[in-house]
Amino acid sequence: DAVAMTGGQPIGERPEGLSVIQIAQNMRAEGAVKITVVTDEPEKYAQARQHGLPEGIDVQHRDRLDAVQREFRKIPGTTAIIYDQTCATEKRRRRKRGTAVDPAKRVVINELVCEGCGDCSVQSNCLSVEPLETEFGRKRAINQSSCNKDMSCLKGFCPSFVSVEGGQLKKKGKNKAATPAEFGLMPEPAIPSLAGGKVWGVVVAGVGGTGVITIGQLLGMAAHIEAKGIVTQDAAGLAQKGGATWSHVLIGDTQDDIRTTRVGTAAADLILACDPLVTVNGETMARMREGRTHVALNSHSSPTAAFVRNANWQNPEDACAAEIARAVGIDAMGTFDADAAATTLMGDSIYVNPMILGYAWQKGWIPLEHESLMRAIELNAVAVENNKTAFEWGRQAAVRPEELQKRVRPGQIIEFKKRESVESLVARRVEFLTGYQNAAYADEYKQFVGKVQRAEAAVGKSTALTEAVARYLFKLMAYKDEYEVARLHTDRAFLERIEGMFEGDYKLNYHLAPPLIAKRNSKGQLQKQKFGPWMLTGFKLLAKLKGVRGTALDIFGRTEERKTERALIGEYRASIEEVIGALRADNHALALEIAGLPEQIRGYGHVKDRNLAAARSRWSELMGKWRNPQAQRAAA
Repeated sequence: DAVAMTGGQPIGERPEGLSVIQIAQNMRAEGAVKITVVTDEPEKYAQARQHGLPEGIDVQHRDRLDAVQREFRKIPGTTAIIYDQTCATEKRRRRKRGTAVDPAKRVVINELVCEGCGDCSVQSNCLSVEPLETEFGRKRAINQSSCNKDMSCLKGFCPSFVSVEGGQLKKKGKNKAATPAEFGLMPEPAIPSLAGGKVWGVVVAGVGGTGVITIGQLLGMAAHIEAKGIVTQDAAGLAQKGGATWSHVLIGDTQDDIRTTRVGTAAADLILACDPLVTVNGETMARMREGRTHVALNSHSSPTAAFVRNANWQNPEDACAAEIARAVGIDAMGTFDADAAATTLMGDSIYVNPMILGYAWQKGWIPLEHESLMRAIELNAVAVENNKTAFEWGRQAAVRPEELQKRVRPGQIIEFKKRESVESLVARRVEFLTGYQNAAYADEYKQFVGKVQRAEAAVGKSTALTEAVARYLFKLMAYKDEYEVARLHTDRAFLERIEGMFEGDYKLNYHLAPPLIAKRNSKGQLQKQKFGPWMLTGFKLLAKLKGVRGTALDIFGRTEERKTERALIGEYRASIEEVIGALRADNHALALEIAGLPEQIRGYGHVKDRNLAAARSRWSELMGKWRNPQAQRAAA
């Protein structure tokens, strides 16, 4: 099968490649003392012995890879682990072409249940698990356009995951979908001239697996159709999404005009910037020159591998745009959120790149005719009509950016102008806590925040401390026990979101680790298991029992995790009481840092325990500084 990294190559010298069994036989012949095959589909090796798999070679599920590695490091001599799993990008290509089965299963995250701890990213190492900024902080969402249906994100220790089996994602009905033609006719752009031996250098910059190389091929075919000279050279990135990928395209009036195989330093006439982070890579920036280079930029940047390990990672897309503008000049740069446009208008972010291509063509930055580009898309013979439509949407983005923005994100301008107030922030959380427990519980929260607000006003500072306490006292008071998880999974808004995403005959499964019945692994950590659609009925019954929370009848409240969560509320309030009792203008910044400590306390079970331990250490440190300001000033 395909080798990962650049995707699609056969293994070995023969066209058909070597099978896993043949590789194992070779390893045994070379003298490996221990060989194990690790795979995501161990069941396909049920008859492997009959087909030549040598005796003594184990087949293990990929979940045991770490255990196998730990075992092998203790074995003297040469050992070999053969990891058998189809390249993620290749699998996506095959499904798209209909040569591989596309399983009818999806994963959705209930963002209200999600704690934003990032354990799902750590467990899956998948960049389709993306950050989602919400009213209640950063959460996680699955990018359905790029998801490989690997399902390993379900291993994240969190009850927010819902798997959808059967059915399919809803598609826009042809009679309902917006079309580029609805926006009106577009002027024909001035096509750049290649007279006098001029060679037009184009660099397509994006991430692996999204069609960057395809755009280069489309440009090459269109130039060939027009009998122009053409040279393309591809620098393929990682097969795993997130790898930087480039396609260099040189177009001349004749083939003899082109004397290089890639766009030279400061020699790009156009950068098709399908991803901002790849565009500010030194490989791309070196091709730019102010006064010559134009950049068609997708303002949305895909999350990088850094997000997998750092839950607080911030997307630098705005900084990237600023750096590109400094390199080529603001007038030589065209920008729009092609990701949002493709997802909203086409239903799939895979159409970002043809949108960027259409945008650049309409700007007059591509020396090719519209007819030849459309013919190249036809000859590519993949999603022809959709790619043509995406191209036309890109043209509309160049001509009517404001109208397109209204269609993609209606009301966004109003949202930007709206200023959040303490009163509105608190009011929403009071409403939430009333649903969480009752009005009296919510009033406790409101009264305490009001106390902080009065103390902060007395020292003449802004409302930053009040806002922080409003956010983080709420976070602690709304701890997600079994009753709350049940309430949030039965929330009508979430169920309607599922109904709006999927159509056909589908069912929902929930992935949970109930502490009273869940099994534990070798590390003593609870393990999740799948519960079928009947669990929704169980959730509805459990949600109604929220009134017993914290009482003698609360069987779930007897666990250490629940006891700790209840205690944290009192500990936080005591710390804030101490802070506002000695609050001054000169220690306001330290007070704000103390108030924000619960931000670090994320997750469930062992994940939350780990994060809480780190937060407690910082908590003690900051309270020590608060109680001993002289030592703090001396250290400064």
